[in-house]
Amino acid sequence: MATYAIGDIQGCYAQFEGLLAMLDYDPARDVLWAVGDLVNRGPHSLEVLRFFYRLGERAVVVLGNHDMHLLAVADGNTKHHKPGDTIAAVLEAPDRDELLGWLRTCKLLHHDPALNFTMIHAGLPPQWDLTQAQACAAEVEAVLQGPQAHEYLSRQMFGDTPKRWSADLQGWERIRFITSCFTRLRYCDRKGALLLKNKHAPGQGTPDDHPWFLHPKRASRAVRIVFGHWSTLGYYTGENVYALDTGCLWGGDLTALRLEDCQAFHYPCPQARNPQDEA
Repeated sequence: MATYAIGDIQGCYAQFEGLLAMLDYDPARDVLWAVGDLVNRGPHSLEVLRFFYRLGERAVVVLGNHDMHLLAVADGNTKHHKPGDTIAAVLEAPDRDELLGWLRTCKLLHHDPALNFTMIHAGLPPQWDLTQAQACAAEVEAVLQGPQAHEYLSRQMFGDTPKRWSADLQGWERIRFITSCFTRLRYCDRKGALLLKNKHAPGQGTPDDHPWFLHPKRASRAVRIVFGHWSTLGYYTGENVYALDTGCLWGGDLTALRLEDCQAFHYPCPQARNPQDEA
C-alpha cells in the first residue's frame, strides 16, 4: 500500500491517467490525496471529478480555488466566470448535483498523524499553528455543508479583504479570510498581511514579499505540509513543506509525492499555456 499526494490536475485527465500508470497505481491497494484544483482550464474536469468521487474512502481531496469557483458558479455567482473556464460539462452533467454535493463535503485541511503530513491547497498565514488552522478550516467546511452555503458561495465568498488575521474577525469577513488562506495564498508581507495578488516565483518581487512558508514568524513551521496552487514555484521541498503544483496545465509536469518515503514522481505534460495567467 502507498499513499500518493497528487498536484493540481485542473481537468487534465489524460495526463492524470499517465501519472497513475507511471505509479502502477492500484485503487484496491493505494490511497490518493489531491491538493485541490481538480477542475477548470483543462479539457476534462468532469472526468476528474467522477474519478475521485468513485474512489470514496480511497481518496482524500482538499478544495482549491478552482473547485470553490465551480461551486460558486453552480450557485449562480458568475462574477469571476471567465471565457477560458472549462466547467460547463460539469454544470450540464446528469450527475451534477451528486458531484457538487460531494465536492462540498471535501475539506480545506487534512491532517494524518500516522503519516505525519498535513495537506492544504494554498497556504497558511504566519499566525496559525496546526491547531488554529484545523479549527479555522472546520469553520468554512461547516458553512459549505450547511444552510448558509448558498449565501456564502453566491454573494459573500469573493474579495481580497480582510488581509490580516485577527481572532476578533467575525461573520463573512472571517470566513472569507480563512477561505483566502487555504485556497489563494502565496505571499504575506512582513506583518503577516496577505498579498493575494502576487503570483510570481520567489525572488521576483519586493523584499517584503515573503512566501508564506518562509515567513520568519510562521507558527506552523513544525508541521509537515504538502500543498499545490503555485505553478511558478514548481516542485519545492524545504522548510517542512512539499509544493506539488508543477504546472501540468502550463506545459510542465503532473507530480505525485509518495508520502511514506517522500519520493516524487513527475509525468511530463507538454502544453503551451502561460503560468503567469494563473489565478
